[in-house]
Amino acid sequence: MISLMRWIDTHAHIFSKQFHDDRAEVIERALSMGVEKIAMPNIDHTSIDSMLETELRYPVCTPMIGLHPCHVDRNFEKELYEVEAWLNRRSFVAIGEMGTDLFHDKTFWPQQQEAFRIQADWALKFQLPLVIHCRASIDETITLLEPYAGTGLTGIFHCFSGTKEQLDKIIAMGFYIGVGGVATFKNGGLDTVLPGMDISRLVLETDCPYLAPVPHRGKRNEPAYLDLIADRLVHLLSMDKEELSGITTENARRILKLTNS
Repeated sequence: MISLMRWIDTHAHIFSKQFHDDRAEVIERALSMGVEKIAMPNIDHTSIDSMLETELRYPVCTPMIGLHPCHVDRNFEKELYEVEAWLNRRSFVAIGEMGTDLFHDKTFWPQQQEAFRIQADWALKFQLPLVIHCRASIDETITLLEPYAGTGLTGIFHCFSGTKEQLDKIIAMGFYIGVGGVATFKNGGLDTVLPGMDISRLVLETDCPYLAPVPHRGKRNEPAYLDLIADRLVHLLSMDKEELSGITTENARRILKLTNS
């Protein structure tokens, strides 16, 4: 049965080795659930080939280019040279996955900040949105973005799990909120944050193979599960599922400059 609703997964590591054995089947399931586009975030230089090969084999998948903050170290400038070379070579829908991360290791925090600013400057130069990772560092990321106020810089705060105050600040800065499986978690916290939000700034994502929604929590995630995330958001936002489909899909098309499929 083919879904009549349309969805866009704005963040999916579908090129991951965890999909090596059944990527075609996973994508087919996504298509059957109405997923019309899957945006793939880059990690570092080692993920580029598999990401672009996935795009070539499955046109529903479209790539970003960027350097993940957890892969920023003392050699981060070398990684960024590779990102810049690709930006000058071909088109991408966003610069990402980039951002900040203070959850695991704070050793390279100065380098993370510098890598953030460099990639934000590229976003302006190439007129692309940022797709921002900010684990345990939302306030710090907002601070990094403040000097860009009024420049037109925009993007998506991927895997948002912050407070209502942080959400309001992010939207006021002209950014979008990426919501995924965490919205379905019993203690995810979004049940008190998302109601009443400006849904013109909401996009959906899976972050697959990570953060699978209930009832698949702890297992491999996949783009077809956007439908489960949508079911939860319909409840939290008190809106019709078809309306949610239309709004979030149009939001994703707008921020990622996607043409209608």
